[in-house]
Amino acid sequence: MIIIKGDLLEGGGQIVRTSVALAALLNKEIKIINVRGKRSPPGLKAQHIAGVKAVAAISKAYVEGLKEGSKELVFKPSSRESGEFHFDVGTAGSISLVLQALMPAAAFSSSKMKITIVGGTDVKWSPAIDYIKFVTLPILRLMGYNAYLAVEKRGHYPKGGGKVIAVIEPAKQLKSLTLTDRGEIKEVYGLSHCVKLPKHVAERQAKSAEEKLKKEGFKNIKIDLEWYQPEKDFHLGPGSGITLCAKTNSGAVLGADSIGEKGKPAEQVGREAAETLIEEVNSKAALDKHMGDIIIPYLAVANGFSEVTVSKITLHALTNLKVTELIAGVKFNLQGDLGTPGKISVKGIGLTI
Repeated sequence: MIIIKGDLLEGGGQIVRTSVALAALLNKEIKIINVRGKRSPPGLKAQHIAGVKAVAAISKAYVEGLKEGSKELVFKPSSRESGEFHFDVGTAGSISLVLQALMPAAAFSSSKMKITIVGGTDVKWSPAIDYIKFVTLPILRLMGYNAYLAVEKRGHYPKGGGKVIAVIEPAKQLKSLTLTDRGEIKEVYGLSHCVKLPKHVAERQAKSAEEKLKKEGFKNIKIDLEWYQPEKDFHLGPGSGITLCAKTNSGAVLGADSIGEKGKPAEQVGREAAETLIEEVNSKAALDKHMGDIIIPYLAVANGFSEVTVSKITLHALTNLKVTELIAGVKFNLQGDLGTPGKISVKGIGLTI
């Protein structure tokens, strides 16, 4: 059994998600000690439990310590399941973070998998669901991972109630990925949404983002709007957000998002997303800081040598590297320092089903 320290580096929930994802994918037994040891309070929270339960369901895993506040977790997978699954994260717990835990193992199921998840689609401390749709999935398709997302309902803090359906096609093997040259920006696109709010909120978010991008010299900008008439709005609570991405001629996609909050002007929401995207693009890297973190487990199991440039080496990324090395038995080469652009390379194990 592989022992993982839950207070390693970042010391939060990312260790739990990556550990159970790789354990299920590689059929390895793990034990996490001092879970979320650098958080206050430490131990599992409801949203982490939802993620572990989901991965356990698709791998028929035996689990110990799956309760709120637990500081130890044992996870023993037994198979790779397929078919249809339904998970409820509870209130506004992040659907995107549950998908981060589910998607690696789901890639190698015996047949197509359909997963319905209820929870938060656009919440703090988590990539927006549109980021997963517009950035993560296109990058993973370059590796032969084919998945599709349908956002049926939005879920914002505190009520949640969002609904996402993910359809994942099985991959016999993932291809290695070389994405070091960002290339030229071909287009910028995105989606600005609001629910149970006036339409002008989404419009103002989009306009503010577009104005900031144009001021920085960006062209070919298209930001779609998502809004519902009051009598036809079926969402549980008010909320808004915007996700932007820049696509390049090398196949790279960089993204940024921002969510609305009570008292936060729509113009600020749009401007924040634009400023973050500009920062990502100016790094000259092929992957933004979030994708640089998300891609790590996939590179480890791919067939052959992979190399990517990332806009910023984050503590999340360093933590993911260490956990992935421990469970997958690979050795990453990292060029760059924490908080700076860098390059990540690894010879994957070439996992096949």
